[in-house]
Amino acid sequence: MKDRRIYMHVLLIIVLAVIVAACASIGRPEGGPRDEIPPVFVKSEPAIGALNYTNEKIVLEFDENVQVKDVMDKVVVSPVQKSMPSITANGRRVYVELKDTMRQNTTYTIDFSDAISDLNEGNPLDGFAVDFSTGNEIDSLRISGMIFEARNLEPAQGMLVGVYSNLSDTAITTLPLERISKTNQLGQFTLRNLKPGTYRIFALNDLNRDYHWDRSEDIAFYDIDITPTSQPTEISDTLQAADGSDSIVVRPATIFLPNDILLTWFNEGYKSQYLKDYKRVDRRRITVDFAAPADSLPQITLLNGDLAGRTLDECALLNTGETQDTLEYWITAPELLAQDTLMVAARYMRTDTLQQLTWGTDTLKLILKENKSKDKKKDKKKKDKKKDKELIDSLLQDSIAQDSLPQLTFINVMMKTATSHDINVPLSFEISQPVDTFILDKIHFEMKRDTLWDTLALPEIKRLIPTKLMEYKIDYNWEPGATYRLSFDSAAVVGIYNEWNKGLKHEFTVKKEEEYSALYFNVSGETDNVIVELLSSSDEPVAVSKVIDGTAEFRYLKPGTYFARAFIDKNGNGEYDTGNMGDKLQPEEVYYYPKKLNLKKNWDVEQSWNLFELPLDLQKPREIKKNKPAKKRGERDTEQSEDDEDDGFYDENDPFGSGSRNNGFGGSNFNGGLKGMGGGGFQNYRGR
Repeated sequence: MKDRRIYMHVLLIIVLAVIVAACASIGRPEGGPRDEIPPVFVKSEPAIGALNYTNEKIVLEFDENVQVKDVMDKVVVSPVQKSMPSITANGRRVYVELKDTMRQNTTYTIDFSDAISDLNEGNPLDGFAVDFSTGNEIDSLRISGMIFEARNLEPAQGMLVGVYSNLSDTAITTLPLERISKTNQLGQFTLRNLKPGTYRIFALNDLNRDYHWDRSEDIAFYDIDITPTSQPTEISDTLQAADGSDSIVVRPATIFLPNDILLTWFNEGYKSQYLKDYKRVDRRRITVDFAAPADSLPQITLLNGDLAGRTLDECALLNTGETQDTLEYWITAPELLAQDTLMVAARYMRTDTLQQLTWGTDTLKLILKENKSKDKKKDKKKKDKKKDKELIDSLLQDSIAQDSLPQLTFINVMMKTATSHDINVPLSFEISQPVDTFILDKIHFEMKRDTLWDTLALPEIKRLIPTKLMEYKIDYNWEPGATYRLSFDSAAVVGIYNEWNKGLKHEFTVKKEEEYSALYFNVSGETDNVIVELLSSSDEPVAVSKVIDGTAEFRYLKPGTYFARAFIDKNGNGEYDTGNMGDKLQPEEVYYYPKKLNLKKNWDVEQSWNLFELPLDLQKPREIKKNKPAKKRGERDTEQSEDDEDDGFYDENDPFGSGSRNNGFGGSNFNGGLKGMGGGGFQNYRGR
């Protein structure tokens, strides 16, 4: 009996210990679904829309703990503040303290964009703003729109946008913007609390925070003055009762117009012009570098030596590119080659204090610094003094004889194309110094037939760029799959210093036509002066074609994934041109083909493309869009992968489904299926 009591007592202790341990154990509490709701605004001091409020301190309260991020980049206050306000978060409240003196009878707007988010999950409260007035009335008009980068239609994130009621052309360069906002992650903006009146609207990347434009900053402008308006409307809301039934409630609302302004920003590429660097590279070469491209060449006059008074152009050959900002002079005059120190007067265009190009003259000293050979390391041990003197004398005599031999130097011929050659590409090569003469009977051009080489007439050797003295090309109608050989005998190329080349043979095989793809765009909407650029997956041009008779052709393309964009070449120069504020010139208009292009070997693809079929904000494919909205924590990318996404082209399992076929043309099934999706609607009108 006693043993049983002891047994029961021990058992009770064990049970109690288990219970205590279970109660003390730390477990993961079960939670509900992830919080994806942004904080809800509850109240503020002053209240939104308050009148006659003159306190510099504003307090905002929300339904949960909040945080404020990137205040300097996201939060803007109108009218523009000289001193940045203090903005902090503590618990459920956000505190704002204005540093500038409050203006009388003025509507103040604090636009937070998406800077406020909940503390735990980081869900942003997008487009949140508060307003109040220091006077008896509050201004309420608005202007809304979107901003893109003109060249590539990337949404402008965090770009400053503002207006002037002063309609002077010089306001943007001299006065701070009057009312401002910033774009969100989609490039959207809303300018709030505007007075009735007429405005000019601008957007800029305000690097120095002075709220007006400097020529080196990014800029967008609207061609037409804007008069904002509002009009009443009705909005229908659907309410759900406790029993699950729906009811529609109509309430009054206000539409603020315009709400579809489209701006495209650009950079003029302005750089101050000045002499960046100059030097005597070696006895033969002088380089002069400028900070910006130049329309005119400098006038360089020699000041010392036997050739004093003559220009450098008379004594040297100039090697330069199309922008003329890097100049390389190859000296040809023997007197100048022998002269170690050159004094020259350089007269050139440079930017003055008024940012105007004016002629100025500098005196430059060019000193030759010959490379000295390094001394050989001395032996750690002294040579044996008893070494045979005759042997030393013999070696010394051999050394002197060797040094007295003339040292031959050769110029190099360097092929720039590989041994596998594209059908539509010229053969190119580079010479290591400017050429005086090509001795054509020492240059051989051949084609291989079976095992034998047939001699062909040598095509004309041309410069790649007229001002590039050492880069050359040979254009030829290559036979697909054929093997060619270009040979330079010794001394076939003679340089300006009477030096010549060593022998060289370059053998290459041209690719076969079936190794390529071809792409044809039937362009509509606009066909005059339209140029289409084929793009890589990094949004960079790889091929260009002008639209002729409504069609842009791309032949001999390597198989792979491509994208496309077009621009309207207004001035017909064959190149994309950016805008110019001084001339009120907008950048040339850009449009994107909205789908990727999967090209396969030995296939031709034909597609129809209406440039205006989709709103501009829906055109650029997501795969190459760089400025995408940041994902919320834990959010997954719901976009289809490139491998899974239907690209609209030929499928071997569905040969009748699309617009490509083997070695020929076909019709396109793509007809703008994205239209109306994604809440776009910013049309292609840009204030023209």
